[in-house]
Amino acid sequence: MTTPSGTLSLDDGAAHTVREIAQQPALWREVDRIVSASRDSLDPFLRPLVARGDLRVVLTGAGTSAFAGQVLQPALARRLGRRVDAVATTDLVADPRGCLAEDVPTLLVSFARSGDSPESVAATALADQVLSEVHHLVITCNEQGRLAREHAELPKSHVLLMPPGSNDRGFAMTSSFTCMTLAALLALGGSAYDGVAERLARAAESITDSSAVDRTVGALLESAPERIVFLGSGPLKGLAEESALKVLELTGGTLMAVAESSLGFRHGPKAVLNDRSVAVVYMSNDPYTRKYDQDIYAELRGNLPAGSVVTVSADSGAGTEGTGTDAWPLPGLDGVEDVALALSAVVYAQLIALRASLARCLRPDNPFPSGEVNRVVQGVTLHSLHN
Repeated sequence: MTTPSGTLSLDDGAAHTVREIAQQPALWREVDRIVSASRDSLDPFLRPLVARGDLRVVLTGAGTSAFAGQVLQPALARRLGRRVDAVATTDLVADPRGCLAEDVPTLLVSFARSGDSPESVAATALADQVLSEVHHLVITCNEQGRLAREHAELPKSHVLLMPPGSNDRGFAMTSSFTCMTLAALLALGGSAYDGVAERLARAAESITDSSAVDRTVGALLESAPERIVFLGSGPLKGLAEESALKVLELTGGTLMAVAESSLGFRHGPKAVLNDRSVAVVYMSNDPYTRKYDQDIYAELRGNLPAGSVVTVSADSGAGTEGTGTDAWPLPGLDGVEDVALALSAVVYAQLIALRASLARCLRPDNPFPSGEVNRVVQGVTLHSLHN
C-alpha cells in the first residue's frame, strides 16, 4: 500500500499506522499458522470445557478489544451451542458481581494488545474471586505484557500469542484487533473456518491498493464531512462500533463518528445527520439480515446528498445497494459469515480514519501529543472488591 495521503511523507507521523494497516493480510496468514500449530495444546484445553452444557463463555477486553468480543459473540454462540456473552473489562471491573452474577463454569476469553492495561489484569483476577470455577484463554499481542506473564504457567489458563508484528506501535489498534479476533474465531470456531484467513487476506489486499483507496475512501472524504455514521447488523454492529472508534481516535475527536445497528439508527441516533454527514452501511451476507441493511441504505440515500452514503459488501452492489464509488467491494467473500467478513471490512474504516487524520494535519501515530488520551490507558485506580 502506498501512502494513503497521496503526498504526505510517512515520516510525518503516520509510518506506524500506515504499515500496520497494510501488514494485516500477511499477519492473518501467520495467525492461521499459529493457531494450527497450537492445536496440540489448545484443543486439550478447550474441548473438555466446550463439551460442558453449563459452560458460559465471556469475551472481554477494553475499547477495541471489547469490540472484538461483540463481533465474535453471535457466531460463537451459534457454533458452540453455549451461552456466549461479550462483556467489556471496563464493565466487569466496575461491577464484577453483576457481570458474573451466575456462578457457573466460565471460560473467560481476554483480548489485550499490550496486556498491561489495568482493567485487563484486574478482570481475570476478579473473575477468579467471584466465580467458583473459571478458566482463562488469553489472546494477546505482547508476550512480555503482564497478562501473558501472569497466566503463562497457570493450570487453568492458556495463552495464545499473536505475531509480534501485531503489537501495534501506532496509537490506534488496527492489526492487533483483526489478528486477535481472527485467532479467537479459528480457535473456538473449529474447522468451519478452515481457509477463511486466505480469503480475507486476498480481499484486504485489493482494498489497500492505492488506486482502490482513491476510488472509495478518497471519494467519500472529498466533501470534508464533519460527521460520519457507521451502520451494521449482528456481528457487523460490533464492526460499526470499532469503525467509529477508529475515526474518533485518529482524528483526535475532530470528526464526529457514530455507530448503530441498521434498525436501531431510526430510534433516536438518526438525529446526528446533517448536510455535512456521510454514512457507511456494512451489508450482511445473511439474506434475511441484509434486507434491513438495504432498507436503511435506501432511506439514507433519500436523506443525504449524492455520494454521501456507501455500502461495504461482498456483493458487487446493484440496484438498492449502490453502484460505482457508492459500492465498496469485498471481493471473494460471497458466502463468508459476517463474523469473518468484518475483518476485511474494517480495513475500509481504518483507511477512512487514517486519511481523515492526515487531512486535518494530525499525526495518526500519535493524534494526542499532549497525552490526554494514551495508547495504553493510564490514570485508573483499582479498588479492592472486599473493602
